[in-house]
Amino acid sequence: MVSGIVNGQQGHHDLRRDLIAGHAEGAAYGGMVGLGETYLPAFVLAVGLGEITAGLVASVPLLAGGLMQMISPAAIGRLASHKAWVLVCALAQALSFVPLVVAALWGGISAPAVLLVATLYWGAGLATGPAWNTWMGALVPRPLRARFFAERTRLSQLAVLAGFLVGGAALQWVGSRDAVLLAFAGLFLAAGLCRVVSFALLALQAEPVPLASGMRRIPLGRAWGQIRRAGSGPLLAYLVVVQGVVQVSGPYFTPYMFEKLDLSYARYVVLLSAAFVAKIVLLPVWGRMAHRVGAIRLLWLGGVGIVPTAGLWIVSDGFAWLFFIQVLAGAVWAAYELGFFLMFFESIPEDDRTGVLTFYNLANTAAWVLGSAAGGLLLYSLGTARIGYLLLFGISSAGRAAALLLLWRVPATVVPAAAVGVRTVGVRPMTASIDAPILPALPDQAPPPVEDHAQAP
Repeated sequence: MVSGIVNGQQGHHDLRRDLIAGHAEGAAYGGMVGLGETYLPAFVLAVGLGEITAGLVASVPLLAGGLMQMISPAAIGRLASHKAWVLVCALAQALSFVPLVVAALWGGISAPAVLLVATLYWGAGLATGPAWNTWMGALVPRPLRARFFAERTRLSQLAVLAGFLVGGAALQWVGSRDAVLLAFAGLFLAAGLCRVVSFALLALQAEPVPLASGMRRIPLGRAWGQIRRAGSGPLLAYLVVVQGVVQVSGPYFTPYMFEKLDLSYARYVVLLSAAFVAKIVLLPVWGRMAHRVGAIRLLWLGGVGIVPTAGLWIVSDGFAWLFFIQVLAGAVWAAYELGFFLMFFESIPEDDRTGVLTFYNLANTAAWVLGSAAGGLLLYSLGTARIGYLLLFGISSAGRAAALLLLWRVPATVVPAAAVGVRTVGVRPMTASIDAPILPALPDQAPPPVEDHAQAP
């Protein structure tokens, strides 16, 4: 099926049609994210699988995406097409919602089954990343990339927000447990259909160069060598440590809000939306600031800013206070991510970015899983008591502060400030969203590192 679609696209290349379809696909994909996996931890709690499972289902399955990318080059070579691999993975991701719909209608699912479904979702979803970046880099002409990916990012983020708000309104509107599960079934069905629409729109877009030679796939060893030559090794080390300590507490904010604070779905949506909207609104502001003061100072601002955001949950559980924390979190995470993306990917030559992205994603998801597993083990040992959650929040903030010592070792490179297009692949408390950079949106810039080390502004 996929092969037939790809082969049928080898004829006339209507660029305008492809760009329109690309924007629409971004919106459909965003709808899936907002309606679907974002609510999986809440669904786990609704079917009675417990707080630890709710945290693990939002974190551990991401490692499958990092590992799936290891087989991507072989799969792409066998299919002789980046597009074909993206379509296979998109279809698999759409189908991952089917067992969730059935489980919601049935009224239950086992913990291993829901973790397996989440693994399929994340494995298929993240495995598309490098191939999609390479494909889009060949499809979208260089002069159009900045504007196209900026517009696509905005449409996708608006769709994520709309889907999340609609889902929250539906869950809040229904009353009984059975009605809530029926609402979850509707959300997962709608999310799956959004991904089907995304699949169809991806199929409409041409692949002008079936195996684009402009972006090489490189082995992990070579990717690490490229990172070291670019002076990005210490930066990656900082990322991995930060991600690990963030995830000690990150996956457990949702169960804390529902089980310990007894928040309604409406209040839960308001808090997550506050962080997500703050992140969207502040990204252009931070972009202008990076242009004036440099990406490394922006990264320092974000790195220092994210330190207290977990620990502040210990201070009070008043809703106004939590809303303030979420807005602050969205703002500082926007600065952190933009600074990091600019520092890391701008220092890698364009041809090697796809391979480096694979290495980055694997390291990122591995740290994510290790951190969440450590947090889950500690929470389990404390019997999921409220004090256990507060301890996780404090440990996470302390770990982020300690990680700043690694940031001192990051070489000061000069990179031009630029808008960074992102694909939002998940919405989470505290970090606002899980974003993946769109590599073709970055200019081809690989300045040599200098020897002195970055200093805090």
